[in-house]
Amino acid sequence: MGLRDNRLPPTAPPSTMTDRYAVIGHPISHSKSPLIHGLFAQATGQDITYTAIEAPLDGFRATVEAFRASGGRGMNVTLPFKLQAFEIATDPMESARLAGAVNALKFDGERIHAQNFDGLGLVNDIQRNLGVSLAGKRVLICGAGGATRGAIVPIAAQRPALIAIANRSADKAHGLKTDFAGHAALQTGGYEDLAGESFDVVLNATSTGLSQAELPLPAGVFAPGALAYELVYGKGLTPFLRQAQAAGVTQIADGVGMLVEQAAEAFEWWRGVRPVTRPVIDQLTVPLV
Repeated sequence: MGLRDNRLPPTAPPSTMTDRYAVIGHPISHSKSPLIHGLFAQATGQDITYTAIEAPLDGFRATVEAFRASGGRGMNVTLPFKLQAFEIATDPMESARLAGAVNALKFDGERIHAQNFDGLGLVNDIQRNLGVSLAGKRVLICGAGGATRGAIVPIAAQRPALIAIANRSADKAHGLKTDFAGHAALQTGGYEDLAGESFDVVLNATSTGLSQAELPLPAGVFAPGALAYELVYGKGLTPFLRQAQAAGVTQIADGVGMLVEQAAEAFEWWRGVRPVTRPVIDQLTVPLV
């Protein structure tokens, strides 16, 4: 009889599955998130796939649950589902609780963790990419909706001299003073209340960048050397940015850097590695003309 070969057969390498992420919205075909996260993954060597999912307007929860059940690890959330994302979260972080809205989900068993990185992305773009420190500055936010709610605490953390919020409905702006009491000291009111005041950083967080409507900003609202920042992106010179230029503002920006920076925050939250944002911002930037 021959000798028995007691050697074990070669062990097959452990099977690996590519982690799946997605952005969910309605509509979603315009989203740059798959491109951004694909570039992040390539640059950091992360094995992920990232797709865009258009959910029915009445089917957000079901779509999220189906994605999670199929092995999805996390999602970005865009309009019009950010409020619904907050409602389904089991573990909303403070950024999400204060904003009342969510733009990033992470799935861990039965837990749905939720964050709102929009405001942090905005602050990072202003300070890191545009080189404008918010410390000691007079900051005006136009609008009192979800984008403003997400921005208040990250901006307040930079210790500006003032955060003013102006809205067509002054009562809605005043409501934010109550909601954020203990987190930020706010000056609130209507646009007419801005007469005689000037600001170093003026942010347009209204939808006028999409509707092509002008804001009723009084003369002198832009201080010398001010930054005018339009939160929407890819729309060229919006009426707000034209207003700023007409007032002599030379430093203007749209929200493409905010988009990339908030995506980087979500990527790091999911993957534990921070991607470099500058090359991606440069690739997506469209001249403001």
